[in-house]
Amino acid sequence: MSYAQPKTISGIVTDASTGEALPGVTIVVKGTTQGTVTDFQGNYNLDVETGETLVFSFIGFSSQEVIVKEQNVVNIQLVPEVTNLDQVVVIGYGSVKKKDLTGAVDLVGSDDFNKGMNTSTQQLVQGKMAGVTVTTNNGSPGGGSDILIRGVGSLNLTSNPLYVVDGLPLDVREPIGDEPTETGVKQRGVRNPLNLINPNDIESITVLKDASATAIYGSRAANGVVVITTKSGSHSDKLKFNFNSQTTISMPDEYLDIFTADEFRAVINSTNDPVLIDQLGSHDTDWQELIYDNAIGTDNSFSASGKAFGTPLRASVGYTNEDGILQGDNFERITGSLNIAPKFFDNKLKFNLSAKLMHTENEFANQRAIFNSATFNPTWPVYDSNSPFGYTTYLNNEGTLKLKNSPWNPQALLDLVSNNSAVNRYVTNLKMDYKVPFIEGMTATINTGFDIVDSDGEEVTDPKAPTESEGFNGIKTEYGNSTTNLLFDAYVNYSREILKNNLSVTAGYSYQSFDTEDSFIRTDYFLDDQGNNDPDAAIMVGFEDEFESTLLSYFGRLNYDVKGKYLLTGTLRADASSKLNPDDRWGLFPSLALAWNLHKENFIREGFINSLKLRVGYGEVGNVNGLGDYTFLTRYFQSGSNAKYQIGNNFITTYRPEPINDNLRWEVGSTWNAGIDYVMWNRRVSGSLNVYLKKTKDMIAEAIVDPLTNFGNSISDNIGNMENKGIEFDINGVVVSREDLKFEIGYNIAVNDNEITKLNNPQEVGPIGGTLGDKIQRHEVGKAPYAFYVYKQLYNEDGKPIEGAFEDLDGDGEITIDDRYFYKDPFADITMGFNMNLVYKNFDFNLSARASFDNYVYNNNAAIGALQRFTNLDIVRNGHSSFFDTEWEYIDTQSMMSDHWIENASFLRLDNVSVGYTFEKLLKNSSLRLFATGSNLLVISDYNGIDPEIFNGIDNNIYPRPKVLSFGVDFNF
Repeated sequence: MSYAQPKTISGIVTDASTGEALPGVTIVVKGTTQGTVTDFQGNYNLDVETGETLVFSFIGFSSQEVIVKEQNVVNIQLVPEVTNLDQVVVIGYGSVKKKDLTGAVDLVGSDDFNKGMNTSTQQLVQGKMAGVTVTTNNGSPGGGSDILIRGVGSLNLTSNPLYVVDGLPLDVREPIGDEPTETGVKQRGVRNPLNLINPNDIESITVLKDASATAIYGSRAANGVVVITTKSGSHSDKLKFNFNSQTTISMPDEYLDIFTADEFRAVINSTNDPVLIDQLGSHDTDWQELIYDNAIGTDNSFSASGKAFGTPLRASVGYTNEDGILQGDNFERITGSLNIAPKFFDNKLKFNLSAKLMHTENEFANQRAIFNSATFNPTWPVYDSNSPFGYTTYLNNEGTLKLKNSPWNPQALLDLVSNNSAVNRYVTNLKMDYKVPFIEGMTATINTGFDIVDSDGEEVTDPKAPTESEGFNGIKTEYGNSTTNLLFDAYVNYSREILKNNLSVTAGYSYQSFDTEDSFIRTDYFLDDQGNNDPDAAIMVGFEDEFESTLLSYFGRLNYDVKGKYLLTGTLRADASSKLNPDDRWGLFPSLALAWNLHKENFIREGFINSLKLRVGYGEVGNVNGLGDYTFLTRYFQSGSNAKYQIGNNFITTYRPEPINDNLRWEVGSTWNAGIDYVMWNRRVSGSLNVYLKKTKDMIAEAIVDPLTNFGNSISDNIGNMENKGIEFDINGVVVSREDLKFEIGYNIAVNDNEITKLNNPQEVGPIGGTLGDKIQRHEVGKAPYAFYVYKQLYNEDGKPIEGAFEDLDGDGEITIDDRYFYKDPFADITMGFNMNLVYKNFDFNLSARASFDNYVYNNNAAIGALQRFTNLDIVRNGHSSFFDTEWEYIDTQSMMSDHWIENASFLRLDNVSVGYTFEKLLKNSSLRLFATGSNLLVISDYNGIDPEIFNGIDNNIYPRPKVLSFGVDFNF
């Protein structure tokens, strides 16, 4: 019989990379709670028994295990893990370790993405990065998101960033429905241009924020750059498979606060108007509850990764089917991707093929039903057998047509108007890297790619639908859009070490072309005896357009570091865009950035600081994104269906000349950025601080044209300058890191201020206006873009707004449009993000939340509700319950533009909560994770509308964002 012999083990633990002692290392006897930690010199002592296993663990280092045998001294060298400072960050035409960056760059890897069923790529990083605001457009399935990086970047041109997927800059156009457009810069029939990428295929998302980081992309990077890197094949000889499946339940979260049927009857009866009272019914119809319902969705993906014939590859397929909470809304998507990276000639020649395809089927529910559900008479039933349309409808005196300017039956809008589209997208790029012989350190690269989108759809209004026109036979609209984006890049990278200093140079050429074909035709929907559309139906409006543009570029970059302490990056890019006059076509965009790795200096080497880098940079970028293709050429546009000349019995379409501007110049943004990157306390704490100032000059926007010129209403022109300034801070902490427990938290905050500093003429903007061309928002020097420009409401002693009473700000004794003043703006002054990750044994818990402060919203729902024009007109309509607050009986256009309707929409939103359990080694070399996720679970706000998060600041009763519960499985084998 033998017994384990107790003994005392001692030793020292050091860093394998530097040889320095490591204080605070945890040493435990495996399977017990017995243990100790190293002292400040890295020394330890521990009583153990022979045969037991010691586990050495420390944050930022790989754990090691040692079996105690005869030895009494066990010295350990811990190997540093790959930290976030060692992460390789993909930048323009190359990559660099994060520790060597000189610009403001944020990276989020797939392990840190928001959980749940994220059909939008942008949602993966919502709330994860300081100064990066991601706002979902609405709650429709598969819908897109708007991204603002450091505030509004332009007045009329797009503020969306450039998206680069695996080295290919995408042509991301704003999606629209079936309405005609003259610009050729929008995508018809598409919910979200980034739906081509299955979120399960994404490895990382990198955001380049300041101009010193983005200038290498030149004129397309004015609003920042989002670099999306998809997953590639592993170097394992064995294929690894992953199957991920989840089912979702989407639920309406909240309804607009409008009158119930009983409240509505009380209001109408209080008018003592028999004409209005006679329109009351006996039913209790909640139109909002009627049009919304719980919705089911499913998302599935399967991937294989590994080597085939010695070549790394990854292939995946995905299928998504998601119903919307609005009746009849559906998004269906099939995706496929393939990444292959073969190597030849002893790895001197490398290819990387990345191919992606997407097919989506969209059933767009008629969102006009949303607005009408808040205004239609709640005392009426849905159907009426006595109505000529079969649905309860406001009828004219003859009872044959819908009464003009009356609300529409929401259910009829959903049942009798259909809008379906199919979208195909193909994105492929082939990159070839060749190590140039006889020139050590030089690599030549050719990158070619294409991005092709083809969409077709049709909208049909049933001939039986309620109508205000005689002889209505229904309407059929057919629309289509195809875009082709071709890319050719050729560049060289050269790097070498010179006296322990590192030099890297990049120089290259880029050519990108864009071709868009757009078609639209609207006809009367005459049906023959077989129910088919009559090919001879009268065309109401139609066109076919084609737009082309090209971008030619030369670029270069120089990186130089002195012993890893002092870093310098300089870039220069020259762009020529066919959108501008040949004389003003070229733009030159430089940048320069410096960084100092302060922690490598002797005077700061010891102590709690692991890494400390100071950065400063300046750069310039151009912008013509969103600009039409032929602004400097004479163009003619066909008139719409409401702008025709009548000659006899014929209605003749006209063509309108558009004004030209052959003096249009580049919009140019210049940015100063100073920052600090830090890692402290044995890599437990890390983060960054950035301060920036961005100035945009020669902003391109639409300027009003004198109507006497007989041209169009506006012209693209360089109209002024704008300034953005702000501070960003983020911090990430590892609170606990043990073998069976890991707890991490992250927090970020950003403060941003936008101000117009020069403007040729003030501009009235926004969708809400009065009778004299005045609008609810205005651009003016010294103010934020899209600031609200309104009347100052007067209140009585009880704090209630006085009907039609405003402050006479100019003192002329009357209220005119000159009495308006600037009051707040839609964009948040402060944004925050918070995330948490907890792993205990096989359980995991994740949480992410966001906050927004001082973002203001014009509550158009309340304003329209307070109109209560049923007391002055001959029809009754429902409205916002704010009627009880205002006690108004009538509201004119001045009252619509009162500051009373502008509300503080600051909010705290709980975006994601996820919990999971992983079964390890369920099968050999496999793992199975079961998980549940809740999205959009909680919103805290004082705003009186459905949702305080309104991108443009005008709340017109948007498609509500639902609460979503997801249940799924992730199987690796």
